[in-house]
Amino acid sequence: MERTTKTELGVRKTNFTVNGESVFLLGISFYGALGEPECFVTEDLDDMKRYGFNWFRVWATWAAFENDVSCVDGQGNPREPYLGKLKQLVKEANDRGLIVDVTISRWNGAAGSPRLKSIEALSRAASTILEALKTYRNWYLDTANEHNITDHRYVSFKELKEIRELVKGLDPRRLVTSSHAGDVREEELRQYLLTVRVDFVAPHRPRRASTADETQGKTIQYFNQMRTIGRVVPVHYQEPFRRGFNPERWEPKAEDFLHDLEEARQGGAAGWCMHNGDQRDKPDRKPRRSFDLREKRLFCQLDNEEMEVIDLLSAVKE
Repeated sequence: MERTTKTELGVRKTNFTVNGESVFLLGISFYGALGEPECFVTEDLDDMKRYGFNWFRVWATWAAFENDVSCVDGQGNPREPYLGKLKQLVKEANDRGLIVDVTISRWNGAAGSPRLKSIEALSRAASTILEALKTYRNWYLDTANEHNITDHRYVSFKELKEIRELVKGLDPRRLVTSSHAGDVREEELRQYLLTVRVDFVAPHRPRRASTADETQGKTIQYFNQMRTIGRVVPVHYQEPFRRGFNPERWEPKAEDFLHDLEEARQGGAAGWCMHNGDQRDKPDRKPRRSFDLREKRLFCQLDNEEMEVIDLLSAVKE
C-alpha cells in the first residue's frame, strides 16, 4: 500500500498519540468544511495550526441551510465532488500535522431528509470513506453521531458493533468511536467497551451553565467505571457546549470554555473541542460558523467571546 501519511494517530492507555508521542487533542468544529471554497480551507487550516489546535471535526454527511455537502449519497455510495474534497482536506491536514475526526450520521439534526437508513447503507458509507482515505493515518471515524437519540439518527449498539467490525476488517489500525448524546450511563459504557469495542468513548455532555463544573468529576467517574468493567480507553470530548445553541437559556462566555477545557484535562480526558455552530436566536441563524462555510470562512465567523478563548489558548501555548 502506498504510504502517504506523515501524521499518525494512535492510542496508548488513556491517551492519544501522534507519531508515537502522547498528545492532548485540542480541536475545533469544522463541520461544513466540504462546502468551503478551497482558498478558505487553506486559510482556516493555517489558522488552526497558528492558534495551537491539533485536530478538527468534519462531517461526511453534512446538509444544512439547503446545502448538501455530503461525500456519500443516501445509500453510502461516493458523491462527488465532496468525496474528493474530503480526501484533499485530510491530505492538507496530514501535511500540517493535524488530526481529523470524520463523522457519519444518518441525519445531522439540522436539515435534510433521513439518509443511510439501513445498516447496509451505513456500512457502505464507512467502506466508501475508508477506501478514499486508506493511505492516511491522521484521521479517525465516528461511525454514528449521537447514535442514541431516538429519531432518524438512531443506531443500535448491535449495528454499531457490525460497522466497527467491518471497519477493523478493512483497516485493523483505524481508530473508531461512536459518539453519545448526553452523559453516558454505566450500562451504556459497558456496551461501548465490550459489545461495540470502540477505541475511545466520545460523550457529548449536557449544555447548561453547570456543565463545566461537572466535567472533571464526570471524567473521573468514567475511568472508575471502566476499571470495574475491565477495559479502560480514552475519554474524548469532541462536542461540548457552544455559543448560539440556546442563548435565551444560557450563552457560554470565554471563561466557561476555558473552565470546561481545564476540567477535562484535570480529569484525565484525552481531548476537547472548541465547538461552534449557528446562532439560533437570529432569523438567518448567522453567524453560522462551522455549519455553513460558503460565504465566510470559520475564523471570520467566530464572535468576540470565541476569539478571546482562542487568544488565551494561544497565549498559554506560547
